[in-house]
Amino acid sequence: MHFERKFCQASTEYYFLFSGAFGVVFFLTFLTYINKLAHFWVRKSRTFEMKNHILKILLSVVLAGGLFFNYSYSTHSYSIEDVITAIHTGNANQLSNYFDKVVEITLHDRSNTYSSSQAEVILKDFFHSYGVKSFKIVHKGSNNGAEFCIGNLQTNFGVYRTTIYMKTRSQKHILQEIRFEED
Repeated sequence: MHFERKFCQASTEYYFLFSGAFGVVFFLTFLTYINKLAHFWVRKSRTFEMKNHILKILLSVVLAGGLFFNYSYSTHSYSIEDVITAIHTGNANQLSNYFDKVVEITLHDRSNTYSSSQAEVILKDFFHSYGVKSFKIVHKGSNNGAEFCIGNLQTNFGVYRTTIYMKTRSQKHILQEIRFEED
């Protein structure tokens, strides 16, 4: 199971790396084609103003295409595996990428709701103070578009039963709640 999870994570990372590289190659090929087309049209046009007008239109089309390409690759949907990886490494900065606007955090039997930036600071302090040794999954599941995971976080000062709850909003999985309870 551990090997399969690692293999799936690596496959996903290589997929996005490959698709991003393909997008860059496609975009550069497209730019080369537009450049050749622009030179052809510019040679055919007779006035300087017309040449500038054609080049402005082509530049606008290329920039619009670039923005579309950038948008289409930036809508990556996060999974609970991404959150598990961030917790396993004790990386609060990476973990904050998956936060909802507000996140409920339970630490030492105290629960509160924080903004995403406040939650990042709190978790950064927790990971730094306690030190993360390992994170082992006990149970993982999903229900009506929500994902959850229960695991044991081994720190320098003990084991914390960790519960992660993610929900789908705007077709993206976002972290809404995380609990660290002393075992």
